[in-house]
Amino acid sequence: MADETTSAVIAEAALIGGFPGTDIAGLTPAMRQIFAAKQQHPDCLVFARIGDFYELFYDDAILVARLLQLTLTARDREKKQPMCGVPYHAAEGYIQKLLRMGYKVALCEQIEDPKLTKTLVRREVTRVFTPGTAVDPGIAASESCWLASLALRGTGAGATAGLALMDLSTGEFRATEFTGPGAWAATVDELGRVKPLELLYASGGLGMAGAGPTGILPAFRDGAAKPKEDEGSGSLEAIRTKTALDDWVFTNDYALPLLQNQFKLHSLDGVGLAGHETAAVAAGAMLHYLRATKQGALEHIDGVRFYERSSCLELDAVSVRNLELVEPLFSGETAQTTLFYTLDACCTPMGKRLLRATLLRPASGLAEIGARLDAVGEAAGKLRQRETLRRSMDNVLDLERLLGRVAMDSAGPREVLSLAATLAALPGVVAAVREFKSARWQELATQVDILDDLHEMVAVVIAEDAPVSFADGNVIRAGVDAELDELRELSRSGRQALVAIEERERQRTGIGSLKVRFNSVFGYYLEVTKANAKSVPADYERKQTLVNAERFTTPELKDYESKILTAQDRSMEIERRIFGELRRQLLAAAPRMRETARCVAEIDLLACFAHLAALRGWVRPTIEEGGVLEFTGARHPVVERRMEESGMGRFVPNSVHLDAEGGPSIALITGPNMGGKSTYLRQAALLVIMAQCGCFVPAESMRVGLVDRIYTRIGASDNVARGRSTFMVEMTETAAILNTATSRSLVLLDEMGRGTATYDGLSLAWATVEYLHDRIGARTLFATHYHELTLLSEKLTRLRNLRVTVKETAAGIVFLHTVESGPASKSYGIEVARLAGLPQAVIGRAREVLKVHERAETQQVREAASASMQMTMFTPLSQRIVDRLGEIDVDEMTPREALNLLADLQRELKG
Repeated sequence: MADETTSAVIAEAALIGGFPGTDIAGLTPAMRQIFAAKQQHPDCLVFARIGDFYELFYDDAILVARLLQLTLTARDREKKQPMCGVPYHAAEGYIQKLLRMGYKVALCEQIEDPKLTKTLVRREVTRVFTPGTAVDPGIAASESCWLASLALRGTGAGATAGLALMDLSTGEFRATEFTGPGAWAATVDELGRVKPLELLYASGGLGMAGAGPTGILPAFRDGAAKPKEDEGSGSLEAIRTKTALDDWVFTNDYALPLLQNQFKLHSLDGVGLAGHETAAVAAGAMLHYLRATKQGALEHIDGVRFYERSSCLELDAVSVRNLELVEPLFSGETAQTTLFYTLDACCTPMGKRLLRATLLRPASGLAEIGARLDAVGEAAGKLRQRETLRRSMDNVLDLERLLGRVAMDSAGPREVLSLAATLAALPGVVAAVREFKSARWQELATQVDILDDLHEMVAVVIAEDAPVSFADGNVIRAGVDAELDELRELSRSGRQALVAIEERERQRTGIGSLKVRFNSVFGYYLEVTKANAKSVPADYERKQTLVNAERFTTPELKDYESKILTAQDRSMEIERRIFGELRRQLLAAAPRMRETARCVAEIDLLACFAHLAALRGWVRPTIEEGGVLEFTGARHPVVERRMEESGMGRFVPNSVHLDAEGGPSIALITGPNMGGKSTYLRQAALLVIMAQCGCFVPAESMRVGLVDRIYTRIGASDNVARGRSTFMVEMTETAAILNTATSRSLVLLDEMGRGTATYDGLSLAWATVEYLHDRIGARTLFATHYHELTLLSEKLTRLRNLRVTVKETAAGIVFLHTVESGPASKSYGIEVARLAGLPQAVIGRAREVLKVHERAETQQVREAASASMQMTMFTPLSQRIVDRLGEIDVDEMTPREALNLLADLQRELKG
C-alpha cells in the first residue's frame, strides 16, 4: 500500500527537484522511496543509504560528482539512472564541503534493521543539513555559526523588521527589532555585521532579485515599495544561502505559540519580547525551520534573549570592516591584521567567542565598564594569582559545543568524556577566581556551578578508555548493568572457544595455516589456502570460494557464532540504552551548563585582558560622561604588535585632545601619503573600543567620554555588480554618518572627496566639516590632502589643525610619523610618487604644473573664504560675481550705478 501511494505521488510530478520524470512502473521499490524523499525536499541533495554507501541519483549525482570530483556511474545498463556515492562512515566530510558551497543535504536513512525484516527496508529522511544548521567541525573555536530569520511588518514610519539569530552549535538564541523608515537599512547593517550562514524569510514578504543568491529585496507588507539592498551600510551579498518559508510560518497565530511552547512560557514578557511581536515571530519561524529539518528536540536551547543595538557602543558593518576588528580588510590577508588576533590570549573556546562578540558590541554603561576595569586592574597586578587562574583553564574544553553535540545526538563516548573532563576542571577555576577581591571576580565565583553531580554521573557510567564509536563496544563501565557484564563474559568466553576451535582443527586436519576469521557478511568461518584444500575433512561445509583460499563452516562454529553475535548485539543495545539515559540526564541540566559556560567565558576574557595589560605595559583608561577624547603617548595596538613580531622597530606614539563640550571637537589632519594619517585615525577608534570593552590600552594615559557610535569612512572601492562607483560608495557612507551621528559619536573621515573632480571634492569636504562642526558637534578626526581646508580654522572655533610631520633631506623626504599642531605646508605627493619609482621626466613635469595650480588655487580659496561663500565658493557663477566685485572702484560709483550693479548681480544669481 505504501509503495502504491508513493508511486501515485511521484507520477503527478514531471520534474522533482532535479529528478526527471520517468516511468514509475519501471523503478525498483527502493528507487520509489528515494523519489518520494526528493519530492518532500526538492531543494536538497538526497543522500540515500544503500548498504555501506550513501548514493545520489540523476541530476543530484551529476552535480555532486562534478563538485566533489567523484566517479559518476549508472544504476542500469542503459545508463539512464546516473549515480554516485560515498562511504557512509566518511560522509560527514563530503557533506560539509557541500554545505560550505551553500547546498543543502537530506539524509534518507534505513530506519529498519535489515536483519529484522524480510521485505524492503523502509527509508525516510531523518535529518536535513543546511549551512545554518549543520555544525562544521572545521570552524574556528572563536567563530559562531549563525542562522538568521527575518520578519517584516508595516510600511514607512510604521515599518518594523524583526531579526532572530541562533548558533545551533552553542545554543545561543537572541532576537532584536528595528522600527521606522530606517528599519530595513538597520536590518541589512546588522546582518552585514553578524554575517549569518543562512537567512530565513517569508516567500511572500521577501523576494529574490536576480537568478542567483547575490541580491535580496524586501517586499514590506501592505504593498509598500521595495527598498534597495544598499540602503544600509551593510550588505547581504555575503549570505550564500537564503531560504524562503511559507508566509503562514511568519504569522502571529503560528509563530508565537511555537515559541511559548518551546520554552514553556505563559507569555513572552519574561524574555524581553513584550511589545516586540515582529522579533518574536522571527524567532518562532526559526524554531519551525529547525523542527522541519529534524534538528532534534533542541534541549540545549533554553531560552531566547532580546537585545537592543543601542545598549552597546554601536558599530556598523562598514566600521567593523574598515577597522579590521575581527577580519582582515582584504581577502587573502592573514588574521594578524585584526584587533581580535592582537587581543586573543584567551585560554578557552568560550572566551575566544566572547572576545569576538565583545569587540563587535562594546559596553556603553559606566558601571559595567568600571566593574570590568576594576577586575582587570586587580588581576594585572597579581602575577601569581593571575597565572594560576589561567593555568586552571588549560583543561576546560568547549563546554557549549560539547553540550550542543549531546543535544543533537551527535556526541560519541569520547566527547562525553571530554565534557566530563571539562566539568572536573571547574572547581580549580572557581578556587583561583576566589583569590581576587574585586566585585566582578567575587560575583563570578558565586555564579559558577561546578556541576560536580554531572561529572560524577559521567565518571560512573562511561568507561575511562571508551572508544570513539559504539561499534567498538565497551563504552559502559563494568558494574553498571549486571546483564551487560554477563553478556561481555559470554562474548569473551566465546572468543576463547574460537581460539580453541582453531587450534583443535589445525591438529585434526594437519593444516597449520588454518584460521578462524570473521566479516560482517559471512560471520565466522574457517579459511584454508588452495594448496591445502585436499586436506579439508568431509564434514566441513563450504561457504565461499576465493582466488587463493576456500572458506568453510561447521555446526560447532555456527553455534558459537550465534552465541557471540547475539551477545554482541544485545550488549550494544544495552550500552545504547544506558548512554541514552545519561544523555537525557545531561540535557536536563543544560541551563546550568550554559550558565556556567557563560561565566567561564567572562572569567577567561577578563584574565586575558589582565594578562595583556601586564605583558605589554598597557594602562587603565578613564571613562566618564561628557565629550572628551584625550590620549597621550598612544600606540596602535595591531601595528605595534606586527612591528615587534617582524623586527621593524618601535611604533612612534602620538597624542590627541578633543572635547565636544567646549574644546576643539574636530581635528583636521594634513600631511603626506604614507605619513600615518590613516593609522592615526584607526588608532583612536581602536583605543575607544578597547576602553569600552573593559580592556587596558597602549598609551601613557587616556581619558574618554562615553561614545555611543563610531563611524568610519576610510578607503573605498568600486562595487560594479551593484552599480556603485568608488565615489558613490564614499558618498553613501558619508550620508549615513551625517544623518545619524550625534554629539556623543566618534567620526573618522579619511580623504573625503578624492573620487571626483577637485573642486567638487573640495566643496563637499568643506561643507561636511562645517556641518559636523555646526550641526552635530561629534568628536571628529578628518584626514585630508585638501590643504585649502586648513583655512577653516580661521572661522570654525572648535576646529584644530594637526599635521603628520616629515623631514626633508637632500636625498628626499623621511616620514617621522609624528602628529603635531598646525597645518602641513604641502602634501609631498610628488615626492611619494618619486619613491614609488615614477620616471624622472614625469616627476619634473609634475613639479612645474603643481606650481602653476598652487598659485591660482590659493588666491581663489582665500578670496572665497573671506567672502563667506562656503557652500558655492567654487562654482563658475559665484566666481564671476567675485571677479566683478573685485574690479569695481566703490569710491568712483554713483548711487545709481551701485543700485544698477546690485540689480545686475541679483538677476545673474537668479539665473
